[in-house]
Amino acid sequence: MLLMRILRAVPNFDYFRYHKVCFAFSIALCLITVGSLLTRGLNYGVDFAGGIVVEVRTQGPADLADMRSKLNALNLGDVNLQEFGSPNDVLIRVQQQKDTTEQQEMAAVGKIRDALGTSVDYRRVEVVGPTVGAELVRDGIYAVVLSLLGILGYMALRFGIHAAMTGVIALLHDCVTAVGLYSVTGVQFDLTSVAAVVAIAGFSINDTVVIDDRIRENLRKYKSMDFRDLINKSVNETFARTLMTNGLLLLAVGALLLFGGQVLFGFSLAMFWGVVIGTYSTIYVAAPLEWYFSKRHRKEKQIEDAAVEAAAAKKAKP
Repeated sequence: MLLMRILRAVPNFDYFRYHKVCFAFSIALCLITVGSLLTRGLNYGVDFAGGIVVEVRTQGPADLADMRSKLNALNLGDVNLQEFGSPNDVLIRVQQQKDTTEQQEMAAVGKIRDALGTSVDYRRVEVVGPTVGAELVRDGIYAVVLSLLGILGYMALRFGIHAAMTGVIALLHDCVTAVGLYSVTGVQFDLTSVAAVVAIAGFSINDTVVIDDRIRENLRKYKSMDFRDLINKSVNETFARTLMTNGLLLLAVGALLLFGGQVLFGFSLAMFWGVVIGTYSTIYVAAPLEWYFSKRHRKEKQIEDAAVEAAAAKKAKP
């Protein structure tokens, strides 16, 4: 009951008081992302970098040290082993071979099978060449860019070009910092990571649409209210909805992050970051930017109206 009373109460918090500090924080996050991408890059998974992926199941708990020593003796390059799901399941990743012909790749797979023997059950074997990896990188970029363009068009048609611009800036902020998170932490970036970035874009714009819709309603109700106060009021009125939906989503993603295992770790980490940064950017990036764009638009309108009046007055003189 107490929680419901708290959620029903509309707060009166001045979000604009801290917007300049938040702008500086967001710029710092983006600069860290760009710097990390330029210096460290991304830890591409086999999906993008190319290589061999073998999923095996052992009869008992896997002895990773013994398996690693057997595979390292094959001189196939960088070999990574990790448990996922259960102690019996092991995911083996082998870097792209110097000779990338299909025959050489399949020969490497044969060496792995010979080294591990028949005591393991081979659940999945995948070979990804560098050409396929480059195509996946390109298609992943296209997917993100097209989703942003679609969102821009939708926002422009429904709320106007200013709301569309602020919404896309907030989306770029969220997606760029999510990619930066992969670069800074060194977590592997693969196809599920691209899915996480696109999901973050959809989640973030959903929050922005809710607040923009409330701003549009309040513009009809409070025509004489200062636009800055009106945005603050709209954010406060949607606070309960934001707290409930984003809070529940954060709990679900947090559970995946803690208990989803190594395979889902990269996706869960990006989604957890996306929920937090998406909520923040909607309130402290998109909403203040809309006020700045609207303020500039009003100034331009005033100048244009003054010029029209001056021209009409000059024309009216005998």
